[in-house]
Amino acid sequence: MNQISNYILPIVIVFIVGYGFIKKVPVFDCFLAGAKEGLATSAQILPALVALITAVGMFKASGALDILTYALRPVARFLRLPQEVIPLAILRPISGSGALVIFQDILQQYGPDSFAGRVASVMQGSTETTFYTIAVYYGATKVQKTRHTLPSALTADLVGFFMSALAVRLLLF
Repeated sequence: MNQISNYILPIVIVFIVGYGFIKKVPVFDCFLAGAKEGLATSAQILPALVALITAVGMFKASGALDILTYALRPVARFLRLPQEVIPLAILRPISGSGALVIFQDILQQYGPDSFAGRVASVMQGSTETTFYTIAVYYGATKVQKTRHTLPSALTADLVGFFMSALAVRLLLF
């Protein structure tokens, strides 16, 4: 299987280029136009990404994450979430890289086979970096009013957090 997977990408590229030649499409010109459009899109979304990264850094450095974690402990206890994953649940919708650092800390401190480690693992796989995704996609399409997107996405994240703990409790412990 590993041998075959080494050839899939080259085969797909050869197929696309070959199909373009058969259909008499200027393949290289289309590639250059797509690359140019990709660079323009990157330039458009860069300010939103810089603002998001700066906000996450300020949020963690200010101690606000610790205060919010402490304040949410009763809610987590009610939802039967391990308190160790609260910072992950707070940062996951905001920053994938920030959440990954907290996730790694949980695995190092409590172990991957602990309840907190397993809940954190399921959370990482079943939730989204909501604010990042909205900033990137809506920034690229120049949509300014998110309307129902943000409440719906945050509700899905909340359900994902709760279901992560429930699934681990029911299936693994």
